[in-house]
Amino acid sequence: MSWESLIAFNLVLIAAIASPGAALLYFIKTCVSAGRAAGIATGVGLGCAAALWTFAALLGLESVFALFPWTYTILKSAGALYLIWIAVQTWRHARYPVADAPAPSGRAFLSGLLVNAGNPKSMLFAAAVIVVVLPQGLEPLHIALIVTNHFVLEVAFYTFFALLLSSAAARRRYLGAKPVLDRIAASLLGALGLRLLVER
Repeated sequence: MSWESLIAFNLVLIAAIASPGAALLYFIKTCVSAGRAAGIATGVGLGCAAALWTFAALLGLESVFALFPWTYTILKSAGALYLIWIAVQTWRHARYPVADAPAPSGRAFLSGLLVNAGNPKSMLFAAAVIVVVLPQGLEPLHIALIVTNHFVLEVAFYTFFALLLSSAAARRRYLGAKPVLDRIAASLLGALGLRLLVER
């Protein structure tokens, strides 16, 4: 594996992390509503699941999906249902005040893990983009390097933005517009979940 391949992988990965999607929406909401620690824990969960998808892709995930399409369908459906559940809860609590106590980091980590574990963007990125950018037949040491690199990059990205989004100014702006922003986020997450359920 060349350094050029790893750099290309990182550039594509950064673009994928920063693109609007279920993971980024959920992360932003958690940061400004539950605090810095919960935001970082959510980012670690998101990064852990995404790195595991990368590991699976490097072991031949795309071949499994091609041979057993139902595995992808089950994962996609489970992820869609989880997104819809988050959307319903977000909509229901849009007018509720934000609690002063931050969300437990363990719960935030698990939520982030589940969001990306069933996030089709993570699956498709891992199954398609990675196998195009990186060469086939990698040695175990190279696979470990790529997966670790992916995890560290995701955690660094989410930690940096957690520090920005959990500031007092960002929190005040969020609280002032919470009912509207929460319902926009709920609508987007719910629409994405429904689309994933109905599309083939």
